[in-house]
Amino acid sequence: MTSYNLGIDVGGTFTDLVCADEAGHIETEKVLSTSENQALGVLTGIDKLAIKYGVRSADLLGQIAVIVHGTTVATNTMLEYTGTHTGLITTAGFRDIIEIRRNYKEAATALSLIRTP
Repeated sequence: MTSYNLGIDVGGTFTDLVCADEAGHIETEKVLSTSENQALGVLTGIDKLAIKYGVRSADLLGQIAVIVHGTTVATNTMLEYTGTHTGLITTAGFRDIIEIRRNYKEAATALSLIRTP
């Protein structure tokens, strides 16, 4: 029985998949992401990978040894300000959390250089 390693990256526009079998044969797939249900894009990509390997989707899924999953959806939501309204309460000494949230690398670096009593 062949085993597979599967990598998945769900992005705001595309879901990318890469799959390798134990012989080192690699297949890739790029499908549209499905914002209403991210799993649908992943499953569509797996279906297409299964076709490339000449197996049924269920068999491919049943023989996956490792899955590595990443996503930029949360990062995109923060950058585009498209998420729900939220609040943040911190304790003393954590004022840099707001700067880190804004992803201002220069500001975060500058904060690390400030010495506070």
